[in-house]
Amino acid sequence: MPPVLVFARLTLREARRRRLLLALLILTLIMVASTTWGFSRLWDIRVNGRPPGATFVRTTASQIMILVAFMFTTVIGLAATVVSSPSISGDLESGQALSMLARPIRRADLLLGKWLGFVAMVVVYTGGAAALEMLTVDWVTGYTPPHPLAFVAFTSSVGIALVTLSMALSTRLSGLVGGVIALVGFFMSWIGGIVGSIGLALNNQPLIDAGAVSRLILPADGLWRGAIWSLEPALVIAGVRAAGPGAASNPFFAADPPPTLYLAWCVVWVLGLLALAFWSLRTREI
Repeated sequence: MPPVLVFARLTLREARRRRLLLALLILTLIMVASTTWGFSRLWDIRVNGRPPGATFVRTTASQIMILVAFMFTTVIGLAATVVSSPSISGDLESGQALSMLARPIRRADLLLGKWLGFVAMVVVYTGGAAALEMLTVDWVTGYTPPHPLAFVAFTSSVGIALVTLSMALSTRLSGLVGGVIALVGFFMSWIGGIVGSIGLALNNQPLIDAGAVSRLILPADGLWRGAIWSLEPALVIAGVRAAGPGAASNPFFAADPPPTLYLAWCVVWVLGLLALAFWSLRTREI
């Protein structure tokens, strides 16, 4: 087996040994159970003294689903950062890297293997948790997101971007320092997105530009917009568009998916940061 895949398997095994996967599974089941109960109560709402119709319940469920997705994406971002930030620095500080990097194993094998392991965890966890949530919501409300696979892809991409950033920082900084920097960048990206939305509502070009720049520096918010779009029913999108740019500036609304050019930039951003991490680790004394 290639060294890269060996390190990826060891990364997954270490997460299982530390019961990280078990903890995420338990927390996910609790979250899904509690939100499912909340969605089921939508049928108890009275509109002008009458039971709600199916359209009202499904439309309301779609908007609540976006809020649940926001919490879900935040959990993925936090978990991805906390787990991956000490991945390289911990091995270097403990001296364990000296035993693992004996020839013919290269430093790039270690970095890429760990990165693949964390990416696999992010994708599998996101896909499983999202599928379970969507199935239960569909069961109690009849609402199914229009683009479920796109939601999994965009949400996973947020976690992958943060894993890449955290591991790049981990090649030079301690896990604590690198993790704090990555988390601050994560939240600043979302704040930048909100600033851009405010600029859109006020027709303020400098604020709009500030939001666009923040999405280029760290694409977490731009990818999150894609996740929102994947959950929005066509009925809601048409209604908000008809209401004008003020309504469309809602930070929890996206009428269109991210442009193809922006998605290409996200790929370049991840690959470029990986290349920088390879160079940083290769030139560091251990």
